[in-house]
Amino acid sequence: VQLVESGGGLVQPGGSLRLSCAASGFTFSRYAMRWYRQTPGKERDQVASIAAGIASFGGSTYYADSVKGRFTISRDNAKNTAYLQMNSLKPEDTAVYYCNAVGQYDYWGQGTQVTVSS
Repeated sequence: VQLVESGGGLVQPGGSLRLSCAASGFTFSRYAMRWYRQTPGKERDQVASIAAGIASFGGSTYYADSVKGRFTISRDNAKNTAYLQMNSLKPEDTAVYYCNAVGQYDYWGQGTQVTVSS
C-alpha cells in the first residue's frame, strides 16, 4: 500500500499549487480521501475531504473554514489519485501537507512541503 504526495513547493502569496496523491495497493474508490496539514510544534489539522464512491470523480466534500473558497479537493478513481487545488495561497498556508485514505484501514502518505513566501 502506498500514498505518494507530489506538487508541493515554494510559491508567492496569492499564487496557486495543485497537490496530487497517487494511491496503490488498495481499492481506491472505496476509501474517503482527506488532506491534512501540519506545522512544527502543532497538531495535524484536516484541510479537506472527499467521500468514497464509485462515481469517477467523487462525492460530497468538506473544507476547513480557513481554506473554504480557496482550496478544492477532487479525485479521479480511474487514476487512483486525489488532488488538492490551492488558490490564493497565504503565508499561513505554509505546512507539510499529507493525504490520508480512510476506509477499512487508514493509510497516510509521507507528506509534501508547501511554503508560501515572498
